[in-house]
Amino acid sequence: MTLDEYQTAAARTINQSLTDADRLFDAAAGLAEEAGEVLGIVRKHRMQGREMNPARLREELGDALWCLAIAARSAGMSLEDVAAGNIEKLRARYPEGMK
Repeated sequence: MTLDEYQTAAARTINQSLTDADRLFDAAAGLAEEAGEVLGIVRKHRMQGREMNPARLREELGDALWCLAIAARSAGMSLEDVAAGNIEKLRARYPEGMK
């Protein structure tokens, strides 16, 4: 599955009653919330010695990806373009990669 295929599949579950501006806000807020949930899982594993639950981490990462996909779509962007732009920025910033 490509990022654009994912974005199209994820869009099937967007709230159709929201405007694009409200949908963008909702997805951005959701992205922050889901990032917090990912952080909580990793922090409890690292700092409290709790066992890592890969299935739960995968689920929360997926929720964050959904929010990212909908935020991009609501702003008129494709995930493929977002990803390509990020790689371009990283190549310019780290032409030799990380050392």
